[in-house]
Amino acid sequence: MRVITKPSTAKCDLDTYTLFLLAESKYPGCTRLAEIMKDLSHDSVNRFLLRECYEPKDLFNEVKLKINLLGGTLSGDDTVIDKPHSDPKITELVGYYYSGRHHRAVKGIQLITLYYTDLSGKSVPVNYRIYNKQEGKTKNDYLREMIAEVLTWGLSPKAVTTDTWYSSQKNLKFFKNKGLEFLTGIAKNRSCSIDGKNYTQVQNLEIPEVGLIVDLKNFGQVKVFRRSFKNETYRYYIMYTPEKNTLNSISRAEFKELHSIHWGIECYHRAIKQVCGIGQFMVRTTEAIRTHFFSSIRAFTQLELMRSEELVENWYELQRNLSLKVARDFILEHLTQKLGLIA
Repeated sequence: MRVITKPSTAKCDLDTYTLFLLAESKYPGCTRLAEIMKDLSHDSVNRFLLRECYEPKDLFNEVKLKINLLGGTLSGDDTVIDKPHSDPKITELVGYYYSGRHHRAVKGIQLITLYYTDLSGKSVPVNYRIYNKQEGKTKNDYLREMIAEVLTWGLSPKAVTTDTWYSSQKNLKFFKNKGLEFLTGIAKNRSCSIDGKNYTQVQNLEIPEVGLIVDLKNFGQVKVFRRSFKNETYRYYIMYTPEKNTLNSISRAEFKELHSIHWGIECYHRAIKQVCGIGQFMVRTTEAIRTHFFSSIRAFTQLELMRSEELVENWYELQRNLSLKVARDFILEHLTQKLGLIA
């Protein structure tokens, strides 16, 4: 965790850079911030990105006083920050990763996030990892590591939600051992049984709207739900609760509510790309990229807290209002000039 030993005299600091990411939606880079601030050099911005050592716990420490740490939902997922013009041989952390958006492997940086929704509806990232092949870990390793960390930091969620990628047997047993409820997607060929003896693929089962209690192979009892989509395909989900004899009481409404909460992390991924500038960097070293990512994620938490305090209606309003003012001033100025010439 970052430790401050003496007051900083640097002209570029975390607050300045975070506000830059919130205000500038199009043009990236240290030079652009220097142009905006005028008395700030691009070297000062670059030095800020290189020298700081912010870690995920610094983010958690900023938001923990603003959220209810007890009883919320912890969602885990990953996304790829596209960097199509970066050279993996030069820019560290850039590689080829499968993108759900592009439905193929693309060049970029992979970000794994834990996104917490408290009982009042506030939703903020509380832990994250930038995938680094040099560490020799999988996305599942990162997820378990992050959950273990936030639990020691004082977060006490009631449930965990993930997509199919994170529904491995090892992960499910990890959630269970931590005393957490969970909702995860599962592959259609996952083995399960109604009677605990005759196992078949989940896609072969007749699953009613209210769900079906089954024995998931090498895990135990869970409740399966099925959802249909426009292209006439089905997706399968399982829910688990550590309380005995309560699976039967889980309703489809509860399933849909928890599934809706999990969708929030997808909206978060879109927001950090569109209005928090997470992909807008022109640095190449791991240290600078990490500082940029921390600042971008921090920018999102500020937007979410503003939304929860009703200072803005949504995450996109701040930049929209800034652009409105610029456009309005531009139009009025040129109309005034034109009228002056006519007169």
